[in-house]
Amino acid sequence: MHKIKQGLLCLVCAVVCSITLAVDADEIPIEQFAMRDVVSNVSLSPDGKYLSLLKISGNEGNPVLEVYQSDKLSEKPFRMNADPMEIVNHYWVSKTKIVFQVRQRMQDYIEGFNDGVFESRLAILDVKKEKSKIIDDSSLVIEHLLPSKPNKILVSLNEGGANSDKLSEAFRPRAYFEMDLNSGNKSLLIRGKIALGNIDFDQNGNPRIARGIDIQKGEYVWYYRGEKDKDWNEFYRQSEDSFEAFFVQGLDNSLPGHVLVVANNGHDKAGLWSYDVKNKKFGEMIYRRNDVDVMGVRFHSNKWTQLDTPAAVSYFKDTFHYEYFDGSEEALYQQLGKIIPEAGYLRINSRTQSGKDMIVYNESDHDPGTYYFIHDGKLQTVGSRQPLIRSKDLAEVRYITYKARDGKTIPGFITVPNSKPPYPLVVMPHGGPFVQETIIYDEWAQFLANRGFLVLQPQYRGSKGYGLDFYMSAFKDGGQGGYKMQDDKDDGALYLVREGLADPQQMAMFGWSYGGYAALVAGSRKEQIYQCVIAGAAVSDPNMQINYYRYHMRGAQKEEQLRMWDDSISPIEEVAKVNVPMLVIHGSVDQRVPPAHANKYRKQLKKFKKTFEYLELEGADHFSNTLYYDHQFKLYTAMETFLKQDCGLNTAERKQVGKK
Repeated sequence: MHKIKQGLLCLVCAVVCSITLAVDADEIPIEQFAMRDVVSNVSLSPDGKYLSLLKISGNEGNPVLEVYQSDKLSEKPFRMNADPMEIVNHYWVSKTKIVFQVRQRMQDYIEGFNDGVFESRLAILDVKKEKSKIIDDSSLVIEHLLPSKPNKILVSLNEGGANSDKLSEAFRPRAYFEMDLNSGNKSLLIRGKIALGNIDFDQNGNPRIARGIDIQKGEYVWYYRGEKDKDWNEFYRQSEDSFEAFFVQGLDNSLPGHVLVVANNGHDKAGLWSYDVKNKKFGEMIYRRNDVDVMGVRFHSNKWTQLDTPAAVSYFKDTFHYEYFDGSEEALYQQLGKIIPEAGYLRINSRTQSGKDMIVYNESDHDPGTYYFIHDGKLQTVGSRQPLIRSKDLAEVRYITYKARDGKTIPGFITVPNSKPPYPLVVMPHGGPFVQETIIYDEWAQFLANRGFLVLQPQYRGSKGYGLDFYMSAFKDGGQGGYKMQDDKDDGALYLVREGLADPQQMAMFGWSYGGYAALVAGSRKEQIYQCVIAGAAVSDPNMQINYYRYHMRGAQKEEQLRMWDDSISPIEEVAKVNVPMLVIHGSVDQRVPPAHANKYRKQLKKFKKTFEYLELEGADHFSNTLYYDHQFKLYTAMETFLKQDCGLNTAERKQVGKK
């Protein structure tokens, strides 16, 4: 019933493709890496008459919304900015109307954990009239574009206090409204409650799936409401202490009364299942692997005619992989892979109702991200996120596995400079730590590789995507932060030394958030293998960090966090052991890891007379979308100077050796 299908499709009839030849790579100026996305968020109107995008014209500028007539892309577009606010993204909701989100920095300091300095608004643009207006001044979230209702969208609002110390307030769910785009008026559809909230809707705005929590029993509860049902029907319960996955992906269109879920269902690796909501039991196991978890489903590319229709199951290993249910969608993506230069991760970003015209986005290790327009059977380039960066100057990304000292297999990615080994090495662990890292094009890794550094991004134990045991091994027998999780990173570096890729006398670690924590730990290891470390937005005091949200946690999350951090190494207590130079970096308005972490750690570094430098990014939050050109330029400049001068990692000699 869910058989993987084959299909044929002829879409592009006349395409001119370029071939990238092997040539010597050049050093890319810091100014180019520091640029924010020049072109982003490219979309088509439902009828294909208009093409819209966000564009940044200068280093210090904010995105401008540009709207073109799709058959006249060479002509001057309609342009609109939101000064002093910044346009973040936009969505076509009808043939002539665009809803867009804007944000503005409202203060120069944070007031508390997870309480940022930006405020957001929703606005609407009438393309035909070339007029825009703010339609709501609260922190609304767009839940659904309701393609069957051209002048309506579905929005939600958290009416409770997300930062309240009261457990009931912290778990208070959202209220859902249908908003009229002409008037801005909102009509309440349903107000969630603790026992039944987090609601998903169909394309007509009907609530279909919900999840709540039974606080007395300590269980999460899922509900379903069919098209003809007046009441919600409970179909699944899971203890809040369970670490198994159960994520509803949507309705199973091939089986009435079934939903698609990503779940472990007793297995180590999560798979995709069909779940019978009426009989409250798992049905067909559609797809599962023995090496990695299933991520979810890829939906049909035409959201106007086949909204929320599953087309494939997805998983990530060396790259994204898809097993298709829909033969036409599979054939379409296969064909796109043959005609798009440097094809890697392909996504149909937007498509007309007819399905003939579309915007295709590509990203790979040799493409920072490029948008293409398929119109009248021909392919043309719309623009790139980083148009000044050439493919030939970028580095290859390879998937590897290696053995940690206790025998556990650790996956990882290396970004390899365009020269000959052995290379100076930068180990760059991801943040989280309990996340799944998907590496296609990583700007930080590419910057370092372009400067001659081999970059290792280890998927250390605790990383998600590799099964329950791999994830839980970071904390189930006591927190492994600074212990086995740190060994995984070091063992990856030593593996690359044995393979002849890394120079053991030329190694450093750089990380952000948890990765910054790992860099601080690396700086005080007794058996030191690094020449220096760079710690960005680092958690220096795990106990202080967890106290920000200690009383907002329940069940598995609480067990994960407390087991992890109660036993793991605390960098603030290890400063006396620091034995390499450090570069510490922090945003001045970091809401996720407040600047107090950097301030406390610097005081201890000074107390023990350690060698370090400090860079504060004024106005930067924790997240990459708050790092503007000036932040990035300072970050890259400081990193390169520190690694080559203060740390003494010599990439110039490595390149010279490679050319002999």
